[in-house]
Amino acid sequence: MPPERFPPDDPREWLNRARSSLALAKTHLPEAYLEDLCFQAHQAAEKAIKALLIKQGVVFLYVHDLARLLTILEEVGEPIPETIRNAEELTRYVVMTRYPGPAEPVTEAQYKEAVATAEAVIQWAANRLRELG
Repeated sequence: MPPERFPPDDPREWLNRARSSLALAKTHLPEAYLEDLCFQAHQAAEKAIKALLIKQGVVFLYVHDLARLLTILEEVGEPIPETIRNAEELTRYVVMTRYPGPAEPVTEAQYKEAVATAEAVIQWAANRLRELG
């Protein structure tokens, strides 16, 4: 059953979308490039971070740079754990591996790390949203 839908300015809807992107990242179908699944992992983390930005009342640009988004959160007083700061690494899956090009194929280990990172960001964001009420 799909999750309950909320208005687009509701952090819960962004968290729902983050979980949806994570579900796609975890599909690991044989026909899917790991690069594309890592892109979905990035999207999951990005949407979870943006859920927190919305909760903090921050109007954000639609950018994909996770380092920039985390810095904005930090600037409004949100402490960023080092483990979450590592999510910045997912940004490389937005450009370098999203399209055919010079980047090396993603390895199974890199894929698993990307999914684990996205899961950690979603869990952190969900916990922070609960704490913030």
